Amino acid sequence: MKKGTIFSGMRPTGRLHIGHLSVLENWLKLQDDYRCFFGIVDWHALTTAFDNTGEIPANIRLMLLDWLSVGLDPEKSPLFVQSHIKQHGELHLLLSMITPLSWLERVPTYKDQIQQLGNQGKDIATYGFLGYPVLMAADILVYRADTVPVGEDQIPHIELTRELARRFNYMYQSEVFPEPQAKLAKISMLPGVDGRKMSKSYNNDIPLAASKEEILEKVQMMVTDPARIKKTDPGHPEVCIVHTYQNIYNTVEIEELQESCRGGSMGCVACKKKLAGVLEGLLAPIRERRQYYEEKPELLHEILVAGAQKAREQTERTMELVRKAMNV
Repeated sequence: MKKGTIFSGMRPTGRLHIGHLSVLENWLKLQDDYRCFFGIVDWHALTTAFDNTGEIPANIRLMLLDWLSVGLDPEKSPLFVQSHIKQHGELHLLLSMITPLSWLERVPTYKDQIQQLGNQGKDIATYGFLGYPVLMAADILVYRADTVPVGEDQIPHIELTRELARRFNYMYQSEVFPEPQAKLAKISMLPGVDGRKMSKSYNNDIPLAASKEEILEKVQMMVTDPARIKKTDPGHPEVCIVHTYQNIYNTVEIEELQESCRGGSMGCVACKKKLAGVLEGLLAPIRERRQYYEEKPELLHEILVAGAQKAREQTERTMELVRKAMNV
């Protein structure tokens, strides 16, 4: 007996990295307990990349490969591309008719991203960007999802989704939509190898598809304790990026590593080699599964087609209720 229905998705903006792994591992657990729908939300990618869409098709393929390589099971949870399910767009349009502008303008990320991307010379003062929380709400509500796994920064979007569900049900005297609950996930926030936010654009990420050699290269780039000049100098692991990773992925040895670092009995080079070995053990099975799917392009196509069919069946049932309630 499943606990409820979940929708979650990711924007296809490039290769996934190790910072995404905790989110995907959470999805793996959820698909055993919930009825899950996982979407590659390419329309969301357009909200900030509407003028540069050439890489989206390739990024969709990369994302599907990353999802499958981590272990998402398309037999348990439909995997699909958002734009292949036109009911997402239809519900977005209908919900936009009843959404007050003030609700969108108060979303915390709106002004922050307008300013942030504006400082980078990009103008996203568009109708699409202002309304992306409504599209996000439509993504969730079109499956009548009652649970949404999110990090704390996404709570305002879930609350807006709940408000729209309430407004729709009240306005049209219906019970079409449940009010979805946020399911907070413990997500490990990994810094990039240089200490900044992990991002492909900074080249400070460790891709999920990284080879053994690339893992070692990235780990060797990691910033360590700047006050530690010689191997025998006492270290301060709390300021070391290598220690941050060891604390997450090498919990068995972490206390011993901290003691060796503080006591000056293990140098940074040895510590990095140990971390590279741990990460190789983590990513090698992912890389192996990825190779299996990369060699079967027809299977990737079949997975998306089958996932889209299952998603359409669910979303069309919802839209029949919506159209009847709205008399459209």
